[in-house]
Amino acid sequence: MNKKLTASNGAPISEDNNSITVGERGPLTFDNWQLMEKLAHFNRERIPERIVHARGYGAYGTFTLTKDLSQYTRAKFLVGKGKTTKVFARFSTVAGGQDSSDYVRDVRGFALKFYTEEGNWDMVGNNTPVFFIRDPQKFPDFVHSQKKHPQTNLPNPAAHYEFWASNPQSMHQITILMSDRGIPFSLRHINGYSSHTLSLWNDKGERYWVKWHFKTNQGIKTLTDQEAAKQPVNGMQADLVQAIDEGNFPNWTVKLQIMPEKDAETYGINPFDLTKVWPHTDYPLIEIGTLALNKNVENYFAETEQAAFSPANLVPGTGVSPDRVLQARLFAYGDAHRYRVGANHGFLPVNAPQCPVHHYQRDGLMAGGCPVHHGGSNPQTKEVNFYPNDKTHEGAPAPDASVKEPPLQISDATIDRFDSSNDDNYTQAGNLYRMMKDDQKEQLTNNIAGGLSQATKSVQKRMIAHFQKADKAYGNQVEAKLK
Repeated sequence: MNKKLTASNGAPISEDNNSITVGERGPLTFDNWQLMEKLAHFNRERIPERIVHARGYGAYGTFTLTKDLSQYTRAKFLVGKGKTTKVFARFSTVAGGQDSSDYVRDVRGFALKFYTEEGNWDMVGNNTPVFFIRDPQKFPDFVHSQKKHPQTNLPNPAAHYEFWASNPQSMHQITILMSDRGIPFSLRHINGYSSHTLSLWNDKGERYWVKWHFKTNQGIKTLTDQEAAKQPVNGMQADLVQAIDEGNFPNWTVKLQIMPEKDAETYGINPFDLTKVWPHTDYPLIEIGTLALNKNVENYFAETEQAAFSPANLVPGTGVSPDRVLQARLFAYGDAHRYRVGANHGFLPVNAPQCPVHHYQRDGLMAGGCPVHHGGSNPQTKEVNFYPNDKTHEGAPAPDASVKEPPLQISDATIDRFDSSNDDNYTQAGNLYRMMKDDQKEQLTNNIAGGLSQATKSVQKRMIAHFQKADKAYGNQVEAKLK
């Protein structure tokens, strides 16, 4: 049976090609309700794009646990070898808008939503193990420096380096971004990292600091600037869709670095510094599972564009850390989604937990679609709209003390603004440079010189000094190419 075309209220419509007019050549009439409905909805088809991570690519998949982690956590999706959990993944470029190319030199977002039986756990990371800053106070300024020029609306490499010249904590990430890994061949050929230090905790009240690693089983594959310039603007999106459609499912081996809580007090590197890695010699990678993407989205806007990730989406047995940038993201991500999508974004299908949801948050846009009662108090169904209440003993939602996270002990702490600009900003960047082969060093310094040449002499001088502090040859190589 053919479906009847209807208006949004469900009423069938007689035709959808011609507006109502006064005569064959006359103006429209005000009773064009059908036209007005279409235009009004059309005007509202888009929501504000993300400030960062605007250009995104999404797919569904499965996480399979290959190592029981009950020693470290009570999180049910990490307990029991062979346990599988449905996942939604969203990749993205960071700095550019939705109008940018898939092949820009940029960090790639690597975000995963695990639909666990105890709620959604989000791992909101990147394809690099570090980031440009260690203090969130700098984040808006950093992003402004990476965006287009506010007057010309053109790319502005001079601003990139002007920010970096004043913030040498970016040195490690710059060295990765400007290296041969700065432009991936495809989203299937990148690693993913939590970047931040996260935590796990078990039934004994023991906490472990962890870093997540997702190692691509397709192998790392990258492009030079020259190769990237020849690629189609939407090539990475097409590659991901085609691979999954053909059954060539992208997959990653999942590994953890695990640090006992007390180790953080004496470890020589600040384990919560987003600009640094933990050397694998100190905390080796432990293989714990696999991630495979096996289903494309059915509607890009409804799923990939409205997908809302937040590091504050935690489940019992998982937690955060004192990483300052992570702490700020706990607020900023949810706030961005409430602005972009609405207070009830968590109940859109792509974001909805696949377990019962019971809370006392009420109303807001799109409240009618929520699987939580949004009306007044109902004595028959115990749907009370406030807490505490007298219905909890009859089944109304109440807290569960058994899922309390163990307290974090921070002793002798002074509340103040601590300047970290003199922390070690150079050793790990220098170590990475020294690990590179000669052709990789050549590509790295060529890429840096290309953008740095557009900066002022003052910025160039400061950047060369930073590179030289990381490694004398590193700075000298950049300086020679600038000349």
